[in-house]
Amino acid sequence: MKKSRFYLLLISFLFSTLTGFSDNPDGIVGVWKTGEGTAMVRIYKNGDKYQGKVVWLKEPNDPDTGKPKLDKNHPDAASQKRALLGLINVWGFVYRDNNTWEEGNIYDPKNGNTYSCTMKLTSPNSLEVRGYIGVSLIGRTDNWTRQQAK
Repeated sequence: MKKSRFYLLLISFLFSTLTGFSDNPDGIVGVWKTGEGTAMVRIYKNGDKYQGKVVWLKEPNDPDTGKPKLDKNHPDAASQKRALLGLINVWGFVYRDNNTWEEGNIYDPKNGNTYSCTMKLTSPNSLEVRGYIGVSLIGRTDNWTRQQAK
């Protein structure tokens, strides 16, 4: 039993060494393209937590007005006048272990809702972002792709 555990640890170590993918609290830092490919979010460390803001939009301007898109679906009327570009839409994440960040929130400007959220690096350039209400089992996962490290 001990030998098999040793070999499993050795294989895990070799895999992480060869792929450059290891347990890293700052591994989430960088620019990520959302699953739909319509936005990019820069994730960075803010104090002891991680957050991110929209740094690119495929369609940054409103097609009707030609002006920058606004957060028109936000439930707070005052927030409906803020631009989507530069908007902090993920915040409060704490690194746990095993390339997982928890206790965060994600804001969806398409519907104006905020969800609890977890993020997990599945490879150096792939990030599973799971938004949910209540328990993580009831939610939706989006797969983001790294565009730029730090």
